[in-house]
Amino acid sequence: MKETETTIYNLLNTISTPEDLRRLTVEQLPEVCNELRQDIIKEVSCNPGHFAASLGTVELTVALHYVYNTPYDRIVWDVGHQAYGHKILTGRRETFSTNRKFKGIRPFPSPEESEYDTFACGHASNSISAALGMAVAASLKGEKDRHVVAIIGDGSMSGGLAFEGLNNASSTPNNILIILNDNDMSIDRSVGGMKQYLFNLTTSNRYNQLRFKASRLLFKMGILNEDRRKAWIRFSNSLKSMAAQQQNIFEGMNIRYFGPIDGHDVKNLARVLKDIKDMQGPKILHLHTTKGKGFKPAEEAPGIWHAPGKFDPETGERFTTDTSNLPPLFQDVFGETLVELAQQNPRIVGVTPAMPTGCSMNKLMEVMPDRTFDVGIAEGHAATFSGGLAKEGMQPFCNIYSSFMQRAYDHVIHDIALLRLPVVLCLDRAGLVGEDGPTHHGVFDLAYFRPIPNLTLSSPMNEHELRRLMYTAQLPDKGPFVIRYPRGRGVLTDWKCPLEEIPVGKGRKLKDGTDMAVITLGPIGNLAARAIGRAEKEQGLSIAHYDLRFLKPLDEEMLHEIGRRFAHIVTIEDGVLKGGMGSALLEFMADNGYAPHVQRIGVPDRFVEHGTIPQLYEVCGMDEQTIYNTLVRVCNKNINQG
Repeated sequence: MKETETTIYNLLNTISTPEDLRRLTVEQLPEVCNELRQDIIKEVSCNPGHFAASLGTVELTVALHYVYNTPYDRIVWDVGHQAYGHKILTGRRETFSTNRKFKGIRPFPSPEESEYDTFACGHASNSISAALGMAVAASLKGEKDRHVVAIIGDGSMSGGLAFEGLNNASSTPNNILIILNDNDMSIDRSVGGMKQYLFNLTTSNRYNQLRFKASRLLFKMGILNEDRRKAWIRFSNSLKSMAAQQQNIFEGMNIRYFGPIDGHDVKNLARVLKDIKDMQGPKILHLHTTKGKGFKPAEEAPGIWHAPGKFDPETGERFTTDTSNLPPLFQDVFGETLVELAQQNPRIVGVTPAMPTGCSMNKLMEVMPDRTFDVGIAEGHAATFSGGLAKEGMQPFCNIYSSFMQRAYDHVIHDIALLRLPVVLCLDRAGLVGEDGPTHHGVFDLAYFRPIPNLTLSSPMNEHELRRLMYTAQLPDKGPFVIRYPRGRGVLTDWKCPLEEIPVGKGRKLKDGTDMAVITLGPIGNLAARAIGRAEKEQGLSIAHYDLRFLKPLDEEMLHEIGRRFAHIVTIEDGVLKGGMGSALLEFMADNGYAPHVQRIGVPDRFVEHGTIPQLYEVCGMDEQTIYNTLVRVCNKNINQG
């Protein structure tokens, strides 16, 4: 740390673990929060990451580690966007500058990194279920003094798993505390009935304290015991509902409710946590917080500052580069093309689970708000809702990040594919996504969608192909249609092309050759093309290159040609090797009596760490140099055998 930081961080410099924090007085906590907030701002300004959410939970983080005996007591975070303060306070301040960097600390909390990280997080809505499991396990093991706390954002409360956890928590003996961090945001603004419900929900803190004191008195007098406690809660909840003329969904499930309270008043927050810490039964503490708290630009535009990139911590100026001469982002090509198609086809509607800006569905939302639906963090619902739209004659384009689509797998099978409904599933962030790491890599989609009947599964090599596949998918009688494409930029600056149909199941021969065949699927074909060009120029080889385009249905005519002509084949895909495109090719060759030597390149059978895309491609043996080396080795083997 620099000398100037030693003066600024008088308290933070003394904290290596939460045990150090607990030695301070309550009066010192606001200063700890101020220093922690400034440390997050300083670090994230030069090492980009998820910013605004963690600023909004600074006071909550400090209060939790102050009141609870972590790591013995379990704190379960829902999504790691809000946990940077938690990382800094739990022994990772000196290494926080490596956050999200290759071989550095992980982008989201993980038990594999720290004992203070109690559960994997990265996908929303799982904290209540995980915390309940931990609490029940503690009880079964006789650990009666272990407390378990789940922190869930209001955006995550729209996920079905959160309600499943609440439902089970209301009927299973436990003492968990669920903290509802209500900041009216997920990444974009929160939507739906839960958002409005929380906005309207109020409870008197004085009432909560009075009820708590009354229940303790009745316990001491022997009037109230554990068997009668739930009846007492139901009775008092009824009185409160009549007095406030307001129903409380949580108390209707026999879950004690406290709040809402100011989530940025750390001293009061610590007091409330201490007061309710040892209460029996499940509890919810409802906090109002501000995403981006303490950094004015982030408070005013929390969506932009969710993950802002590098910026000046003093002025708030975001550092950007001139991208006018670069190819567009795949997501922007999707957004622009969807608007074009919707203007031509009145049946087209857009559906996204809380990611309109992230996937560029906001472009259609701006032009046709009545035909665009942000359904909140609810991927399964997004898929089934799209199925319902399609059943009644609409043509939904449902855009879900590839790794989040995993949560909607059954819905795609049961509610879309089974009835062969014309839903276009656009999988953004397919393949390796970089610094967000293993919870966000979209590498399983090719393998898990390939076995599903009635489904067309495609991946465009460039922006022209994406536009044409989108056009093809909305034509009559195409059925369920998956288009997967990566995070980041394409390869064409002149990306606008005529919207033309691509025959379903028809691949392309990009170049002919005689020594071997390379088969690629999706944008990684551009990397392969460069490696092929080098191998031919530097080694004098002759390599055929085929763009498969469709993993389902396969272009059998093209594959028969390859099977007849080539003894050596290399397949390259930005997805898992087990069950993916290379596996499909091997199955085809075996089923049709061909016996070529097939070398597969793709994501190996492990969860891939975080890092830049080039770094991860190299780790997985998918970078240009490794592809080049493989082509040369396979070709030389072929020539020597010949």
